[in-house]
Amino acid sequence: MISKQLTGDPLLLEVMPERWRGLREAGPVRYDESQGTWQVLDHATVSTVLADPATYSSDLSDLTPTQADFETFRQGNFVGMDPPEHRKLRTLVSQAFTPRVVQGLEPRIEAVCARLLDAVADHDRFDLVDALAYPLPIIVIAELLGIPAEEHRLFQEWASVLFGGEQLGEAPDMADLERALEAIAPTVREMNGYMLEHIRARRARPGDDLTSRLIAAEVDGVRLADQEMVGFVALLLVAGHITTTALLGNAVVAFDRHPGVHAALRADPARIPAAVEEVLRWLPPFPELGRRVTRPVVLGGHEIPADALLMAHLGAANRDPARFGEPDVFDIGRTPNPHLTFGHGIHFCFGAPLARLEARIALHMLNKRFRTLGIPSYEDVVFQNPAVIVGVRHLPVEVGRP
Repeated sequence: MISKQLTGDPLLLEVMPERWRGLREAGPVRYDESQGTWQVLDHATVSTVLADPATYSSDLSDLTPTQADFETFRQGNFVGMDPPEHRKLRTLVSQAFTPRVVQGLEPRIEAVCARLLDAVADHDRFDLVDALAYPLPIIVIAELLGIPAEEHRLFQEWASVLFGGEQLGEAPDMADLERALEAIAPTVREMNGYMLEHIRARRARPGDDLTSRLIAAEVDGVRLADQEMVGFVALLLVAGHITTTALLGNAVVAFDRHPGVHAALRADPARIPAAVEEVLRWLPPFPELGRRVTRPVVLGGHEIPADALLMAHLGAANRDPARFGEPDVFDIGRTPNPHLTFGHGIHFCFGAPLARLEARIALHMLNKRFRTLGIPSYEDVVFQNPAVIVGVRHLPVEVGRP
């Protein structure tokens, strides 16, 4: 079993891509007998699966263990919904979380990033996750939702429990999942209660924040009920920040493992957006997406029965040589870069623009502040459990100033 605290392995984030490449070489579709799941591994077939919610459902409630606290969370979690329910929630959210809203956050992201880096201005060494990669996205999303950002340590505790993978091995089975659900249920209950109280307070006293806009938004005369909003606001707050945290940590690790990248980006900041996309392709934080097959299908030459659990493997698809030239080369100038890390189709991650914006600003500011930035010892790096999320929990770095 992999502990949630993985230390002393400097190549863990390189071992994972090796495994994904090995999976891909097994063919576009394979059956994993140990887990009882079908794995879809090439770019074209993964794209097909993600683009067809009628055949490949995101609602896994019939295939996974149930738990009362998660049912409350599930009501507003449109990541696990199919049309037409998904369309209603996504449309409501889109009214409040517009591209204009995201772009308008740029000055605030820059200000928060500057303040966080000011706090380590006299440090030659610091933990990049604790200092920047965690607090930056959680402060931004909390302020956007109208939630007190000073409580971000509480939110960090929630995320640590939800994404820690304490009960999960490298290839978790249903028994592992049941144990994990029971273990994290009290945290989900606390989170649900906190979110419901916040939503009710905003309904009574609306403000200029995303929660208030969600309350006011409507589609075809329908608005979100408080219980429906709980899952969505919690999803935004917790899952919405953990991706950016992983992306920033993975970027620093990937740049450190590929000499010359930091210097190239420092010399030409205009290359940072393409570098962010390559990090997303190289180390997707959530490399697999589960789908339930709604009817018998033939996929990759295999007959797959209804109600089978299928895993669309983004990590393997992102290294498909049929879609990417030299897929096992980390290339910050790669273009085009049609990776599937943020999904595809109706479930494409609506938070992707914010994650990209935060990563670009943070990496640019790190390069402006520091002449050099490196990882002095991988023995001190703490990796996340890759069965849950691919990323780092603690990332001590050493910096040099101009």
